Amino acid sequence: MDFLKSIAIAASGLRAQAGRMRVISENIANADSTAPRPGADPYRRKIPTFRTEVDRALGAQVVMLGRVKPDQTDFRQKYEPGHPSADANGNVKYPNVNSLVEMTDLKEAQRSYEANINVISASRRMIQRTIEILKS
Repeated sequence: MDFLKSIAIAASGLRAQAGRMRVISENIANADSTAPRPGADPYRRKIPTFRTEVDRALGAQVVMLGRVKPDQTDFRQKYEPGHPSADANGNVKYPNVNSLVEMTDLKEAQRSYEANINVISASRRMIQRTIEILKS
């Protein structure tokens, strides 16, 4: 039963990291977008959070993607008076997304995802080896 518990916990980590990667991908995709009209706010960076939950069937804590929160840092502004989204002063608001930070977060999420895959693979190998031992 402990093997199944470790696989379930790692699988919850896979789902959580996959959700995190979706949010990060959305941030990267919108990094250079502008507001739909002058004076409006552009895309606001989203920050994924995690929460733990008890899986009563397994009697184990699993991780879940929590609420996705908006990043409240200031928008980037550039002086572009001819841009359709420019305000009365000629400034255009751009999202508060830093592509370097997003790529770093994406790499971290990818490594966590891979670590969970390794846990599942190791558990499967241990189960197979246990079955082989019991057969002999």
